[in-house]
This record gives sequence, C-alpha cells and structure tokens, in this order.
Amino acid sequence: MIYPHNFEQKIGFDQVRQLLKDKCLSSLGKERVENMNFLVQYDDIDERLNQIAEFVRVIQEEDNFPDQYFFDVRPSLKRIRVEGMYLDEQELFDLRRSLETIRNIVRFLQKTEEEDGDTPYPSLKKLAGEVEVFPQLIIQIDRILDKYGKIKDNASPELARIRKELMTTMSGISRSLHNILRHAQAEGIVDKDVTPTMRDGRLVIPVAPGLKRKIKGIVHDESASGKTVFIEPSEVVEANNRIRELEADERREIIRILTAFTDSVRPTTPEILQSYEFLAEIDFIRAKSRFAIQTTSIKPILENKQLVDWTMAVHPLLQMSLARHGKKVVPLDIELNTEQRILVISGPNAGGKSVCLKTVGLLQYMLQCGMLIPLHERSHAGIFQHIFMDIGDEQSIEDDLSTYSSHLTNMKMMMKNCNEQSLILIDEFGGGTEPQIGAAIAESVLKRYNTKGTYGVITTHYQNLKHYAEDHEGIINGAMLYDRHLMQPLFQLQIGNPGSSFAVEIARKIGLPEEVIADASEIVGSEYINADKYLQDIVRDKRYWENKRQNIRQREKQMEEAIAKYEAESKELKEAKKEIIRQAKEQAEQLLQESNAKIENTIRSIKEAQADKEKTRMARQELVDFRQAIEKLSADEKEEKISRKMEKLEEKQNRKKEKKQAPTQAKEQTVKIPPISVGTLVKLKGQSSTGEVLEVSGKNATVVFGNIKTNVKLDRLEHSAAVPKKMGTVKSTFVSSETHDQMYEKKLSFKQDIDVRGMRGDVALQAVTYFIDDAILVGMDRVRILHGTGTGILRVLIRQYLQTVPGIKHFADEHVQFGGAGITVVDLA
Repeated sequence: MIYPHNFEQKIGFDQVRQLLKDKCLSSLGKERVENMNFLVQYDDIDERLNQIAEFVRVIQEEDNFPDQYFFDVRPSLKRIRVEGMYLDEQELFDLRRSLETIRNIVRFLQKTEEEDGDTPYPSLKKLAGEVEVFPQLIIQIDRILDKYGKIKDNASPELARIRKELMTTMSGISRSLHNILRHAQAEGIVDKDVTPTMRDGRLVIPVAPGLKRKIKGIVHDESASGKTVFIEPSEVVEANNRIRELEADERREIIRILTAFTDSVRPTTPEILQSYEFLAEIDFIRAKSRFAIQTTSIKPILENKQLVDWTMAVHPLLQMSLARHGKKVVPLDIELNTEQRILVISGPNAGGKSVCLKTVGLLQYMLQCGMLIPLHERSHAGIFQHIFMDIGDEQSIEDDLSTYSSHLTNMKMMMKNCNEQSLILIDEFGGGTEPQIGAAIAESVLKRYNTKGTYGVITTHYQNLKHYAEDHEGIINGAMLYDRHLMQPLFQLQIGNPGSSFAVEIARKIGLPEEVIADASEIVGSEYINADKYLQDIVRDKRYWENKRQNIRQREKQMEEAIAKYEAESKELKEAKKEIIRQAKEQAEQLLQESNAKIENTIRSIKEAQADKEKTRMARQELVDFRQAIEKLSADEKEEKISRKMEKLEEKQNRKKEKKQAPTQAKEQTVKIPPISVGTLVKLKGQSSTGEVLEVSGKNATVVFGNIKTNVKLDRLEHSAAVPKKMGTVKSTFVSSETHDQMYEKKLSFKQDIDVRGMRGDVALQAVTYFIDDAILVGMDRVRILHGTGTGILRVLIRQYLQTVPGIKHFADEHVQFGGAGITVVDLA
C-alpha cells in the first residue's frame, strides 16, 4: 500500500518514470514503464534486480547484443484477426525485423556461456527460456520482401509477368516520346533542353501555350504561371492507358500476396503477440539498465525483512541536477533496524532534512519497483509492505482542509494502517498549528507509531520529540550537521544525537537587530538557550572526534601497508641470500667435479707420455698448481664471495646511475686498457678462471680455459690480474678434435627455450643456471625462460638470479601476443 495518491509526485518518481520512457526504444517499453508498480514479494523484486544487474553487464561488456529493431506491431497483429484484413508492406517489414530481433536476443542469451559452462546471465536466460521464435515466418517474409521492405518481383509468377510487361511498355513509351521530342526540337516547337515529365502518372511533353497545336495529343495540365502546358502525344496515349491497367493489376496482385501471407500468419497471432511481450520486457529492462548506468546505481544486498542500512546513498534526480552545474551531492548514510526503527532528524532549516526524507522514500520505492539504486555496494536493503508519506502543504479549498487539518488526516490514516512492516516518512512532524499543542499531539502520535513497531524517518524542530527519542527504545535521534564558523549547512546526517535549529545564529547571520535576538532569548529563557548551545557543542565535538578517528584509521592503514612491505622485502632478501648460498655450494660441487676431471686428465696424460719424463713432470706440476689454487679458497674467502654477491643485488641500481652520470669517464678508462690480443691472459667478466687467448677474429676470440677451448665475444672478456703461468703448447694437447666436435654438436642441438613450469623453486633455479651457462658457452644472443604466471614466486626467483649474472645484457617479459608475463626473454651480452 502506498499513501497518499500523489506519492510518486512528492518523492520525484514521476520524473524518474519519464526519464525511463525517454530511454525506451519503442512504445513496447514505454507501456511497461507506465504500468510499473510497487512490489512487495522478495522473490519478484530480487529477480527483477538480477535482470537489470545482468543487463548492465551486457551493455558494458558485450558489443554484439541485438537491439536494432524494436517495433511495436501489436496493433497490426490485432487488426488482422478479422478475416480479409492484411498486413501492408511496411507492417510486414517491421514484423520481419522485430521478429529477427526477438530471435537474435533469445539466441544471444541462450548461447552465452562462461568457461565452466555456466551462463553469466542466468536471470535473463531464464526470461528468454520460454519465448517462441519464428524462423520459418522470417524465411517466408524474405521470399516476399527485399532488403528494403518492398515486394520482390518474384513474389509470385503473375507479379513477375506484370512487372516485366510494365517495364517493356514504359520503355516503349520512353522511346516514342524521345523520338517525338527530337522531332519537335528540330522544328523549333520546344526548346533543346526540354525533357519528358510526369503528370497524373502519365509521361508528357512541356510545350509553350502558343505552340500546343503543333503537337497532336491530350493537354493534361499547365504550369502555375500559364507559360507551359503539358501534352500527352496521341502516339503514346494507348500505351499510357496500358500502364495504368498494369499498375492496377500489380496492386491487386500485391494485395493478393499480402492477404495470402496474412491468412497463413493469422492462426499463430496469439503466439507472436506473446513473443512481443518478451520484446517489451527487454526494452523495459534495457531502459532501467541505462538509467542505472547514468546514475551509478547497483543492486544492494537484499534481505527479506524490514531494513534500511545504506552507505553513500544519493538522490538520483538531485545528483543529475547538481552535475549539470558542476556540483556533487553529499551522500547519505542511514540505518533503520529492529533496535532503531524510527529516526527523528532535527537541524537547521535548509539543512537537508527534507532531502534526506525524500531520498529514503525515492530509493526504497525505486528498489521495490525493481530498479537499481545509487549507493555503496556494501549497503543492505529490506522490503516494506506499506510506505506512508506526509510531506508539504496539503491545503484543499474543495475539501475545506487547512494545512494542519491535512496533516492530522494523514496522521489518522497512518495510525490506522501502519504496522511492523510499514515505512512512514513525515516532514515537519506536528507543524502547522500552535507549537505547544502541536508538539504534544506529535509526541502522542509518535508513541503510537513506536508501539506498533513501525519503521520511519521523521523531521522536526520540537525539543520534546528529541527528548522522547532519547528516552525510548526503538527511536533514535539524528542531526543534520551545520558549520557554526562558516554559518552554512553541511548536508550531512549524523545518527545518535539530536541537532540544533541554530535559530539564534541564523537570525544573527541574516542581520536581525541584536536587541531583538536578546529579547527573544529572554522570552524562551536561558535554560533553553543553554540547552541548544550544549547540543551544538556535542555535535561539534562528535564531529571533531569523528575526524580524528578517521585520521587515525588512515595512519594505521598506512602503517600496516609499510609493515607488510617491509616484511615482504625482508623475506625476499632472506630468500635471495639462501639462493646465493645455494649457488655457492653448487659452484663448490662443480669445482670438485673439475678437480676430479683434472686428476683423470693428468693420469691419462702420464699414461700417454709413457717414458717421456719431461711431459710427466709438467703434468704433475699442473696438478700441484691446481690443488694449491683450490686450497687458497679458504672459508673466509668463500664468505667474502657470498657477501660480494649480496652487494651486487643491493647496489645494482647504484651502478646503473653511476654509468649514466659518468659515460665520458668510463670511455676514457676503456681507452687506457690495452686491447686483447693473442697470448693475453683473460677471464670472463664476473668469473675468476684465467685463460689464454689463442686467436682473435673480428669481435670474437678463441680462448683456452684449462683443457677447454671455446669461442667468446671480446666484450665479454677482461684482462686477468693473475700471475702469468708458463703455458706451453702442452695445453693444446688436452683439447682434442673430439672436444671440438662435441662443442659444435652442442651448439647445433642447443634449444633457445627452457620450460620450468611446475618445478620447485630450487630445482627450477638450478635448471636455469645450467641453461644460462650453456647459452653463454655456445654464444647465444637471446634465450627464453617459460616459468608461467601462477603466484609469481618462480618468476621473482629467476629474475633475482638473472640480475647477478654479468653475461646478461637485458631481460624482460615476452610480448603479450607470445606469452606476456609468463615468459622471460633474456638478451645475452
């Protein structure tokens, strides 16, 4: 039940209804908007809200929703129920296009599915589930009409014959007229630029009145000025008559075709009309969805009970009005529940009390009419069986009602019909009569509302109502805030304390004489003035501490974010340290393997040398030197090596900055370093093993490291500070042709991609380490590491390792078309 009869007008819903009509595509939707009414069943409201929420997503996310042709052909379909009536060409064309739209919408909603097989629009799909489409009817219409909505020549054999004869006859007339015209032009009867024209559906020749006797024929018309007459030559009169006959035959055949088609459609008219009800509903839902997008409306958490728990709710009409002037509406936070069912709002005039009241009324009414409403998504909303309102002046000369009488009439109506499922909205409760008796009656009525368990929002200036709300359960005070320093309303609702009317402050701001204000203060007494002042102080202090609490919350949030960031960085640093230690252990293991290989090579060399004592002695000396070099790696040096790697991780950014700031200096230092040539002792950048350059070719060099000969780019080498050893030709004896072949084979078989998806962090990192080493060894320019996206931990570990490898020039995500963040592309120096 909604009371009074002009409820929609008072809260502004009539304007909302008009805005919805403007967004409809046809009279189908407008009719639904006009018949939209207040719903009280939870399931009905929830279903309609779901439909709109889903259609909002369709508008925002889908590009191919079919909404081109929304034609209301229901009047035409109802007319052809009478035998002998038929659909004309335009009606048939509109029927065909709208039926196609219905079919396409149903297909769209039934075919759209997500990856898990569920439809993203279940409520809309349910709505389209029982709708009948008519594909055969569309095919039948396509046989009759062309793409422009005109009857095709081949709609029937008879029509094809008539139109063919019509074209032939018209061509003959045109040729005859042009021959007559050329002859007349040659004789000077008509001007050279004259062409045949049409009068009364017949082709004629324009001639000057004085020369009309020169051409035999029938005068059909003359121009408004009388300077031209239009003559149909006698040679084409018979042909023109034939054209008239053929046109009449054509029209009769078209009517016959349309009548025959209409006769075939007539039995299915009820089913077609039912499908148009679906099209009307879609147009209606679409209009509500467009309005929801315009007003940033959403579906709140709907509960099947009486509840108002709204956050950041706004009046949509006020929002649009202020937006046109570049202003924003102040959002409303309000809560009505079983503990605080009735909110008594007080505060200054023009402070927003009535707007607050109308916002509650309009949004609740919109919601129960199946519309989304503008508020925050964490808001909760309930359902009321009745909404009663008493707003504004209801004087009536006809009914002999004064303002106060109309208020009392409304109060009586509400008390009689309200219950625990009702929502009452009363503006200026108890106003319109002598204040003392008006306040007393208002308090008594409020008591009855509270006893019945009614929910409501009431605005007032009466102190006794504020005290009553303070002292009784189920009722709570609220205040519209006011800035005492700027002397202007803030339009913010604060629940918990009553508000001051600021009557004295406003009177002083307007400029009322101070002695008048003083006299008024004496009349009401100091106790009243002080009470009002204390009320203002309470509101002010509460607002101050509310701001303080908000600032503390923001600081706490910032602190929590900082702590979380610190913990994440600390964890990342610890993981990096563990990784470096693990790599050091792996290098030690690798060094041990190299030692075993060195011993085996030495033993093999001694066996091959047999009695050659000099070669045996040199092999033994190399083994001794190698052992001494290993022993020099003490525990302190290993720890220092780990620390250096940690410093590399932390100082990488600093090195980049230094390189940018001193390019000239670096250039000069580079120039001073002697070039690498044959015989130079070198090492790989970032490595400690020393080798000798055997050959330099362009930008590449052949270097022997121990018993391994390899081809390396010059820019990856640097001079070694190690003491030169006597490296005779014996070293080359350790690199056989078999080793060269193995290196060549390894380069040919090397794959530029490695896939570590699904591996544990340490296993994946070990695989990447060997992969990068091999890539550097065989001279690859670019490789790709497939680690996937997942949680991102594998990607972080791999990139932390890549930052520590000097042989890497750059690494980044793969292009989005080829894998994006799931693949790291590594450019080698």
